[in-house]
Amino acid sequence: MGGEEKYEAVIGLEVHVQLKTQSKAFSGSRCGFGETPNTATDPVVMGLPGALPVINYEAIRQTIRAGLMFGCDISPVCRWDRKNYFYPDNPKNYQISQQGLPICVGGSVEIELPGPARNIMGSHRSVKLNRIHLEEDVGKLTHYGDYSLVDFNRAGMPLAEIVSEPDIFSPDEAAACLNAIRMSLESAGISNCDMEKGQMRCDVNVSLRPAGAKELGKRTELKNLNSISGVRNAISYEIQRQRQVLESGGMLSQETRRWDGTQGVSEGMRNKENAQDYCYFPEPDLMPVHIAPELVGELQKGLPEPPFVRQRRFMEQFDLPYTITSVICFDRTLSEFFETTLTFHHNPRGNANLIINDLLRERSQNLLPPGDMGIEPRDLAQLVKLSDEGQISKQAAQDVLVEVFRTHEDVDTVIGRLGCIQSQDPTELAAICREVIGKNPKAVGEFRSGKTAAINALKGQVMKASAGKANPVQVDATLRELLR
Repeated sequence: MGGEEKYEAVIGLEVHVQLKTQSKAFSGSRCGFGETPNTATDPVVMGLPGALPVINYEAIRQTIRAGLMFGCDISPVCRWDRKNYFYPDNPKNYQISQQGLPICVGGSVEIELPGPARNIMGSHRSVKLNRIHLEEDVGKLTHYGDYSLVDFNRAGMPLAEIVSEPDIFSPDEAAACLNAIRMSLESAGISNCDMEKGQMRCDVNVSLRPAGAKELGKRTELKNLNSISGVRNAISYEIQRQRQVLESGGMLSQETRRWDGTQGVSEGMRNKENAQDYCYFPEPDLMPVHIAPELVGELQKGLPEPPFVRQRRFMEQFDLPYTITSVICFDRTLSEFFETTLTFHHNPRGNANLIINDLLRERSQNLLPPGDMGIEPRDLAQLVKLSDEGQISKQAAQDVLVEVFRTHEDVDTVIGRLGCIQSQDPTELAAICREVIGKNPKAVGEFRSGKTAAINALKGQVMKASAGKANPVQVDATLRELLR
């Protein structure tokens, strides 16, 4: 009982995000993933004598955009510093970073904790940020038993490091914060945030303190976590490990630990460095950068609507439920596709249902790349419109969509080929209904005796007799009229 009540966890995140640029942070070397090892590099990245860094202004712009997405203050002047340390994946033995004057200061990330059920909106709050600064990435080490190989293709890639305050208090909040960061940056086209490709990585600081205390406890830094589930699991383990040490009367030390996801344990690496251990000093080869307010205003205007803001707007403006908005609103391409369909046929619920129930399934089964919807917004809206007007059934609309993905034909061609336009001839429909009534005296008797559900058996026979082309609403009305 006392364990969970006696101590509380305090968590801070350092999220490293590779920015979408053509070249690296301080050189003209190309960015890329999956290329032949040690080919996407140059003398600047390797720190060879006489090679001087040059600022990538697109990386600065993308960092500013990230800061604006999270409500940061943009510094009028930022400066570069050398962070000195030796490690095999660090070719220069120092990293160009921003220790003193970062590009972005303050800000916050809106997060959502899950509700009691998957279809119920959770609780929202903001996690405070300390800063976002721009730095260069290091190479990648691959370990093979008693030796390691290094690939410097990743070295020099522009990284935005998003540093939170110690304002997170559970593994679920940490996971929610990472999800929110990923969704926002992907939505703005700042980064692809693919954790499997190392485009988004996370260091986590975890400490325990007596419940209600203000002072932070000794913290552990968990390094280079590369999945959101890994972050959640590592924090859970570390909280339990620290709690056991404290409850047994032991002392915690400030240290860096490695997370072993296979074994589900953390392992000590080294005592945690402090800033002075890196011997920071101003980067002598790069001048400070002055950021004009006009540039900040221009970048602010080009930002997309934040995902949670978009979700609240969709729920209010289009009267869509949480279950639908939680699918549509966190994919910018999908949400823009949905809003475009409304310019052709304004049925928010109908358009959204066809998108999330059928379109997403077909996109997945056909392995379409991100951004390719497989159908034009006008065509999807046309299917919903025809269904709403009773010209085709809802099932036919779904069948047509499947055929559009299979054959790449337009909607009109598929509808014509399948012959799924519903008959609107009342005389023809009445004749079919009379024939069905005559052949089903039992269902007719049950309906007339008060069992109104019996009409469904008759409706099914009419739809079968009409090869599915009868309008279900007209079928119901015609049967009830004839059965009077």
